[in-house]
Amino acid sequence: MASQSKPIVWSIAGSDSGGGAGIQADLATFQDFAVHGCTVITAITAQNSFAVGYVAVTPRRALAAQINALDSDLPANAIKLGMMASEEVVEMVIKYLDDYSGFVVCDPVIRASSGDSLLSGEATQLVREKLLPRVDLLTPNRNEAEALLGRQLRGLDDVEQGAKEIVALGARSVLITGGHFPALNSERLDYWTDGERGFWLHGRNVETVNSHGSGCTLSAAIAAAVARGYALPDALVLAKAYVTQGLRLSSQIGGGPGAVAHMGWPTHHWDLPSVNHSLRQHSAQAFPDCGGPLGLYPVVDSAAWVERLLELGVNTIQLRVKDKTGEALQAEIQQAVAASQKYKARLFINDYWQEAIAADAYGVHLGQEDLLTADIAAIRSAGLRLGVSTHSYFEIATAHNVKPSYIALGPIFPTTSKVMPFSPQGIGQLKKWVALLGEHYTLTAIGGIDARRARDVLATGVGSCAMISAITESQDVEATVAELLALHQKADGVTQ
Repeated sequence: MASQSKPIVWSIAGSDSGGGAGIQADLATFQDFAVHGCTVITAITAQNSFAVGYVAVTPRRALAAQINALDSDLPANAIKLGMMASEEVVEMVIKYLDDYSGFVVCDPVIRASSGDSLLSGEATQLVREKLLPRVDLLTPNRNEAEALLGRQLRGLDDVEQGAKEIVALGARSVLITGGHFPALNSERLDYWTDGERGFWLHGRNVETVNSHGSGCTLSAAIAAAVARGYALPDALVLAKAYVTQGLRLSSQIGGGPGAVAHMGWPTHHWDLPSVNHSLRQHSAQAFPDCGGPLGLYPVVDSAAWVERLLELGVNTIQLRVKDKTGEALQAEIQQAVAASQKYKARLFINDYWQEAIAADAYGVHLGQEDLLTADIAAIRSAGLRLGVSTHSYFEIATAHNVKPSYIALGPIFPTTSKVMPFSPQGIGQLKKWVALLGEHYTLTAIGGIDARRARDVLATGVGSCAMISAITESQDVEATVAELLALHQKADGVTQ
């Protein structure tokens, strides 16, 4: 097989003659996510913005020919399943998936947005009993979830239980989308679970009737993101941001409701969902800002290093103590805080939020695990700033839930300072994160950055490089700090 420049994603779905849903929406989504889209057309529908007027199910022989043609030359990295139209189509898809090992997301299209039925009761039963065990992710809306469960969902409070019941039917995971539920606090909520873990995606509520194809677009975006190498939680965040963007920018084309717009990779923080693990665990109040870019941001392990670097003109610094506890830890933090107050610098204490509050530090820096255990309300009430480490879209959305003072992005390059479960993200990914977050959040980039690499990092507009060994292991600390301060001053237009 020839070298593959793009991941390949199949859409096994129906054709929407109106262009707003089905394979038409899927291909537009694949284009925006820079994957190569292939189609297996299960049915031809005659529909417009008002209704579905006619459905012609693809004959068995034609369906098999499409699958065989693609499988022999353009095998899928991921498959999106949409409208399957009949028992025969469902049976053929099940047969193919028996030998397919890639990622499969299924949007169980049972009814069109207009309310027209698109799948018989017998076929729905087959989906429930035979197809679900072959699906990595199911993405039903409220009506589809209720059809699969055979019961009604009693509002958002019943969604978690309903999702677990669907997983019990055989699906490896499920995302119940919230578009058919009432908005909660001006947000649309989706819930994901694999039966053990679970979380809520909070997205902005877009008041529009132009939502045709939203379910198709969401599942296609998830498949495309997974095919590009993103973990499923990241793919869910990206897909929700993409659909929210599409709803926000949608417009009416025909006489009835319009379709979701396809406007490229999501690049506006307004569209970014937040993640939390409880329906009502949602933060509304933002932490105070940092008063401008962080600039050069050394991360050091002692108060002595804090004092040394502040004397050299650094005005943002983090104390990450690794080898002290109890009174020794408190004394180290108090010494560093005293130095920061002397130089009117921004000192963030890593992890030890209670000691930071007691010492009246400027701020606290927390990792993702610490967000689950720290008393975020206490940190906010004490007036401290908060910084949060992130390494992925899912972690960014988790940080977005607490509205921190700044977000750290990384690792940008390979690093030896700590063991990282995440691969280096690179300048290209950093650019996307800056585009998404830069207008709303103060940012810093971290991971393997030295003076040579700092130029390229700062060219993304991130505004700050967080550094450890590039400074603490330098042969000439004074010269290195002076060079880095000058680079930040040039890039940011601020005096360090």
